[in-house]
Amino acid sequence: QVQLVESGGGLVQAGGSLRLSCAASGSIVSINAMGWYRQAPGKQRDLVAGVTSGGSTQYADSVKGRFTISRDNAKNTVYLQMNSLKPDDTAVYYCNADVRVLGVGTYTARYWGQGTQVTVSS
Repeated sequence: QVQLVESGGGLVQAGGSLRLSCAASGSIVSINAMGWYRQAPGKQRDLVAGVTSGGSTQYADSVKGRFTISRDNAKNTVYLQMNSLKPDDTAVYYCNADVRVLGVGTYTARYWGQGTQVTVSS
């Protein structure tokens, strides 16, 4: 199967920056879309940003102009650069990938990272 390993979360003051990374490994034939989601206490898990294999991106309205998603296809890695952070950005951030997997033949499946905590203080 496939594993997604995240890193880069932490505690920052409002206005600061963090860069999240997510590396995929396992029986990967190719990766289609990759994205970042976040979930705050008592809230649903929502899409923050996504990027296709061709480099097309999309962002939640709340992070446009502040966050940038990118990927390194050779390393099966996706990044989220977060600038001008606000207390409302505090959440657990999860990496997600739509992967073509080698098993009994090939198939597509979605995988989640373990989550990384981002806390922004005022």
